[in-house]
This record gives sequence, C-alpha cells and structure tokens, in this order.
Amino acid sequence: MAKPLRIITFGDSLTVGFQSPTVENPRGASTPYGRFLQELLGDSAEVLVRGVNGELTCEMVMRMGRDGISLRPDYIVILGGANDVGWGAQPQEIMTNLIAMYERARAAGIQPVAVTIPSIRGADSLIPPRRVLGRLILDYCKTLPQPFVDLFTATAEPETLRLAEEYSNDGLHLTTEGYRLLARLLYEQVFKSGG
Repeated sequence: MAKPLRIITFGDSLTVGFQSPTVENPRGASTPYGRFLQELLGDSAEVLVRGVNGELTCEMVMRMGRDGISLRPDYIVILGGANDVGWGAQPQEIMTNLIAMYERARAAGIQPVAVTIPSIRGADSLIPPRRVLGRLILDYCKTLPQPFVDLFTATAEPETLRLAEEYSNDGLHLTTEGYRLLARLLYEQVFKSGG
C-alpha cells in the first residue's frame, strides 16, 4: 500500500477555520478547511492544520521551518496575506513573502500550493489590493507552473466583487460552507489527480 501523502495547510485564521458565532454554530467553533480536505482524501493522505490567528506573511515566513519544512510534508498549502492587506501592506510586499515561502518549500522537496485570499464585505476599499495580490499569485503560479486555487474568484460576487454572503457571516472569515468549498476546490483541482 502506498504511503499516505502528508499535506500541511499553512496560514492565518482562514487556515485555523475561524468563524464568528451563528445560530448553527453559536460558540463559533473553528471549522478548518484541512479537516474537510482530510474527509475528501480519506486514508490516502494525512492533513495537518498549521494556522495562527491574526498572522502576517512575514510571521508565516519565520515559522515555516518549524511548522512546515520540519514536518516533511509532500505538499504545503499556503494561504496568507489577508491580515497584511488589512494593515495596509502593499500587494508586491506581501507577494515577496509568499514567494519566499514557495521557494523555500520547493528547495526542501515540498510542493507548494498557493491559495488567493478571499474578498471582503463591508470595506470596499480593501477589495482592490486583494484583487491585485490575487493576480500576482496567479501570474506567478502560471509561469512556473505551480498548483493554485483562486479562492477570491470562487467566493466573490461577480457583480460587486465583494465576499458573497453565503460564504461569510462577518465579511472577513468564511462560514462552514466557505471552508468546505475551499477543501473541495483543493481536492478537485490539485489532489484528486495526484497534483
């Protein structure tokens, strides 16, 4: 029997699966997309969730050795930049940190998988830098090529480009359905065919 793939999901509160409380989830229990990805992959993989609430991409770079490389995964799914945009960082500055992580993973024999950050609802001025960052990520991945998932496009309203209400109840984080969608996209676009 083939050895199970080891996959790390790496990032901020969107990797933790943070949720604001709802009627269905009154305690706001976390629902990390890594858990849903594990369900889809079954015994063929081991999915480890390594997220830190509120983290910036520069902090992700610093802990990648401990929480990523040292665990010797086959894949590392990297989702970061939402907090950086919120603090006013420029997309190119954020991209520099993301590229550092992608390259460090590849140098260690690990396949990085990029995920674009979702849009936002309730702060339209933050949508353009999120879009720019998403384009930078997609252009980079298509050039290599490197596997990616465009979470921004998958969860944004086509007309307004705002984060769709069905995928977020606080305008920033995802709902259970949003996290399930990300897991499904990763499964279908990256892992179902073996990457």
